[in-house]
Amino acid sequence: MTRTQATVDSVLTLLREEPQHEGQLEHLAREARELPVGELVYLVETRPATEAALLFRVLPKSIALTVFEALPAHHQAELISGLRTQQVADIIGDLDPDDRASLFDELPASVAERLMHGLDADERAMTTSVLGYPRDSIGRYMSPEVLSLRPEWTVAEALAHVRTHAAEPETIYLLPVIDATRSLEGVVGLRRLLLVDPEARVGDIAHEAVHALATDDREDAARRFFSAKLLAMPIVDAENRLVGILTVDDAVAIIEEENTEDSARTSGSEPLPRAYLSTSIFGIVRSRIVWLLVLAISAILTVQVLEIFEGRLDQVVVLALFIPLLTGTGGNTGNQAATTVTRALAVDEVRVRDLPRVVWRELRVGATLGLVLGVLGFVVASLVYGLSIGTVMGLTLMSICTMAAIVGGLMPLVAKRIGADPAVFSNPFISTFCDATGLIIYFSIATAVLGL
Repeated sequence: MTRTQATVDSVLTLLREEPQHEGQLEHLAREARELPVGELVYLVETRPATEAALLFRVLPKSIALTVFEALPAHHQAELISGLRTQQVADIIGDLDPDDRASLFDELPASVAERLMHGLDADERAMTTSVLGYPRDSIGRYMSPEVLSLRPEWTVAEALAHVRTHAAEPETIYLLPVIDATRSLEGVVGLRRLLLVDPEARVGDIAHEAVHALATDDREDAARRFFSAKLLAMPIVDAENRLVGILTVDDAVAIIEEENTEDSARTSGSEPLPRAYLSTSIFGIVRSRIVWLLVLAISAILTVQVLEIFEGRLDQVVVLALFIPLLTGTGGNTGNQAATTVTRALAVDEVRVRDLPRVVWRELRVGATLGLVLGVLGFVVASLVYGLSIGTVMGLTLMSICTMAAIVGGLMPLVAKRIGADPAVFSNPFISTFCDATGLIIYFSIATAVLGL
């Protein structure tokens, strides 16, 4: 057993014993200080609320703030209820305005209002400005504390300004250049400032800024951030005035949250509201049951199709043997296409206007896949069950693969067009749709080829 694991075990034992007197609390504090921040975050996230609050309470302020900032906003809100008022006030005051706004979203209005009044005027104003933007907009994730430069300054003046105010903003690696009305004119990197002639004008060395509107969707802005390989991105209002800056850690958090959500919905569930080990059994069931009910109801379509063609199955019983193969092939083909197109949408490689090109491309991909699988199915089925069954299998596989690829490529684009999440329209619904449609194709071809 490693020393870290031994310390974790000791902390867990102390938490379960619920230390009451000063000596026990001091022992818990000493043990907790020996743990890396990552372990502390894990423990706070995965332990019951009372134990998490107790552990957090004994941490030194600097460590407590680091741990608190690493927690999701909804978990921060749960933790606050178990903390002392002064400790809460200290932590809230040290958070960045965007992190503070995310936390206030999760708190009851009365609690958020009380905490807001405890902030100084500047912090309150910055937090209010972030809270003023729609919840899923990039304005909610920007930092309003921005170190900006004026185009008429010399590089020497700009560097002096940076040295004086470097401790205030969240980042100084990318510096927006604004005019007297705060209109964004460009950006300049700190490294470039250090390398050019001190007498050069900032406006002359600045370059065009990749930026986003504060009301832009958070995922779209974050994807654009990484496509441009940025460390920070200016955020502007509708009049192109600088209102904040998006930093790389916030962009990463957005993408991680979106990917987690998409992954959960692709597999037919909702993302968990907190860490898996600290989520109640009822919470996990609730995240899955709705999708299972939806899919179970939609699967009735498949049963109805089988009932319609029940007479054909009675005449040629061997047809029933291939149903799992055909439905599985159709679902897998559709899911592959949907996953590929959903990712292309996410990284802006495909847009809704490209729908005809995507359909044409998936038609050819599906037909090629179907031809390969169809030839294989024809050969194997013909050798075992005869030429007529082999012909049914070959034609069905080719048709199902083509249909499933088109549907899989089409649905994420349709979802994007109507403003829904493409991941929701992916695997679960495509599998059910392809199952029912694939069976109709199968029995229609069997009826024609076998003369049923």
